[in-house]
Amino acid sequence: MSAQTDGTAARAGLRWSPRTGRTATAGDALPRMTTSSPLQPQPGDLRTDIPARLDRLPWSRWHWRVVIALGIAWVLDGLEVTLVGSIGGVLERGDTLALTATQVGLAGSLYVAGAVVGALVFGRMTDRLGRKKLFLVTLAVYAVATFATAFSPTFAFFAVCRFVTGLGIGGEYAAINSAIDELIPARVRGRVNLAINGSFWLGAALGAGLSLVLLDPRVLGPVWGWRGGFALGALLAVAILLIRRHVPESPRWLIAHGRADEAERIVRDIENEVRDQHGALPPAVGELRFARRASPSMREVARVLFARYRSRSGVALALMLSQAFFYNAIFFTYALVLTRYYGVAEGRVALYIFPFALGNVLGPLLLGPLFDRVGRRRMIALTYVGAGIGLALTGWAFMAGWLDARTQALAWSAVFFLASAAASSAYLTVSEVFPLEMRALAISLFYAVGTGAGGFVAPWLFGRLIETGSRGAVTVGYAIGATLVIAAGLLALRFAVNAERRSLEDIAPPLGSEAAAGNSSRS
Repeated sequence: MSAQTDGTAARAGLRWSPRTGRTATAGDALPRMTTSSPLQPQPGDLRTDIPARLDRLPWSRWHWRVVIALGIAWVLDGLEVTLVGSIGGVLERGDTLALTATQVGLAGSLYVAGAVVGALVFGRMTDRLGRKKLFLVTLAVYAVATFATAFSPTFAFFAVCRFVTGLGIGGEYAAINSAIDELIPARVRGRVNLAINGSFWLGAALGAGLSLVLLDPRVLGPVWGWRGGFALGALLAVAILLIRRHVPESPRWLIAHGRADEAERIVRDIENEVRDQHGALPPAVGELRFARRASPSMREVARVLFARYRSRSGVALALMLSQAFFYNAIFFTYALVLTRYYGVAEGRVALYIFPFALGNVLGPLLLGPLFDRVGRRRMIALTYVGAGIGLALTGWAFMAGWLDARTQALAWSAVFFLASAAASSAYLTVSEVFPLEMRALAISLFYAVGTGAGGFVAPWLFGRLIETGSRGAVTVGYAIGATLVIAAGLLALRFAVNAERRSLEDIAPPLGSEAAAGNSSRS
């Protein structure tokens, strides 16, 4: 497995040590193996340079296909959330499903609950069965459930469909973020990951646009328009499913599961395609020894999270919880603020989504490159603290009555320019600072805790505050959200990992690698 098309580490007399993060000459020794090490060389062990070969590739058409095929998960989530929010009033009509306001809210909660359950179930399966199997299965679950939603005859059927749709979306997060990080070169991993996670708001804008068009009596109208929106979402998912079939399994995952020949064949095919576009490739320097081993037990996962990498786990939890509270508090009550405090007609609420979505899309796109250049810790702290200060100032202006519906929307657009990059960096952090064998499960666990806490508590709390009719009470809620993200940003500045431009195997050596054997106390 050490042989490669463009010059091997062995031929160059060089190899890469994931423990020290440096290139070593042939005379240097890799980390010593002690007699108590669980990773003593075994007949089935192998050395591979595949991670280095993937990281040194120039950006190519192949990478664009991967980003488009896998990144659509966030677009679909944004489409679902915004579409349901925009048609909530329509579903209360007697000639549609005749839902009550409580039932509309319950359907939203079931979607979130499904996403949490889906993340936990499919996240574990992604680490065991492979990235590709699960990013195909989860998208198929989403497509079927969304299509079925379009034919809902009753609330019970609609509610079940929303839960199952959430299952698919929650599973997508774990499978997609794992695959993307393991296929994208290290030098651009930050900006790519942030841009993909920020694409949620492209889906939000699409959902708002679809609701405006399809609910128009001159198009489909309220009775059929909401059904058409779900059907179109399913059609989009099927189209992407066809594209995803051509995205390969993660070679890193294959190596960890002893399928070296298949990993080598995939990487060689990728290299050949990239070479056809860019010519000769730079040499890949770096080698890692993997020991074949079973998937980690939940006890071992807990030991890694709470002992070996307890500081990383604390930062990841703080980032995910605070951004979930921040986003769900504002977004899920956005329509209520517009209608109750600014007198915006329900049919025009979707128009105010567009500037909000614009800020959320532009933030990760424009700030993403800085996460690779300036660094993770400083940019995470800057975006979290900046978003918190912006939220506090906007809340103050709201309480003072200085804003109208238009300036409120513009203020949120500016705040979420930073907040969107911050939230996306939380997912980036979780996906790159834990070992390969448990990466998807780690993503799903932190997503589940963050969404389960922030996703449920924040909308309920802000709903109660808005019902008081007091601007001061709502501003207190904004202050809570601002405090949480500022505290998370400062925590990240102190304890987050400098992961920029580093190989995943350097940031967190795989449990089946020799570097992990003597690395039990690294935080």
